[in-house]
Amino acid sequence: MQPIISVNNVSKKFKEVEAVSNVSFDVKAGEIFAFLGPNGAGKSTTIKMLTTLLRPTEGALFLSGHDVIKEQDAARKVFGIVFQDPSLDDELTAYENLELHAVLYGVDKKIMRRRIEELMTLVELWDRRNSRVKTFSGGMKRRLEIARGLLHHPKILFLDEPTLGLDAQTRKLLWAYIQKLNANEGMTIFFTTHYLAEAEAIADRIAIIDNGKIVASGTTEELKQQTQTNNLEEAYLELTGKTVRDEIVDAADSRKDMIRRVIANRR
Repeated sequence: MQPIISVNNVSKKFKEVEAVSNVSFDVKAGEIFAFLGPNGAGKSTTIKMLTTLLRPTEGALFLSGHDVIKEQDAARKVFGIVFQDPSLDDELTAYENLELHAVLYGVDKKIMRRRIEELMTLVELWDRRNSRVKTFSGGMKRRLEIARGLLHHPKILFLDEPTLGLDAQTRKLLWAYIQKLNANEGMTIFFTTHYLAEAEAIADRIAIIDNGKIVASGTTEELKQQTQTNNLEEAYLELTGKTVRDEIVDAADSRKDMIRRVIANRR
């Protein structure tokens, strides 16, 4: 069976910096796949290439059989995304944020309202639908972003540090939603996180990237066996070292700039 995500010999250079170097991996349909690595390892750059926000310097990427470079519109219909940084419009209500997203993605007006109510109920925000997003807590905003990413029934959901800065209770609640989506709809989940316990508990398979290269991949058990360690955190540190890394800022500006770029391409 053809993988739903395929990354083939992909590299990305920013002037003299090679953020991603000859990376290859596949993700099967219906998998929960964790993409792990230190700060500046190439995680977010890879997600940006997969989601049409950056063009690779070399290589090819495919989503559900669509060439991400040559078939951008078709590829965008396949996925939803929750960015690492907040990307909601704080001055709009929760409902208006989802309504705007539905229009941009061409969701049929006949089903749009029903779909918004269904998803806002799923993430327990329907009673706050008319509240401005600026009044929401960080956890509520994350839940709304997940609902927004699911409006157009994507086959793949990309989550870039979805639980960053959230308390333990909210993180647990978010992962429960995500696992429910995976189980009930067969949705493929591709996520990054620095909370290694999350990846160990949730991911079917894991790939670890460091200095722009894939250094290991497999199940948690396979990574533990490969490194002769007792848990995923120990395996991760064995593979990537214990040196603190600085974040590399690439040429992709801000998340809102990215969203504006996607919107412009849809017009």
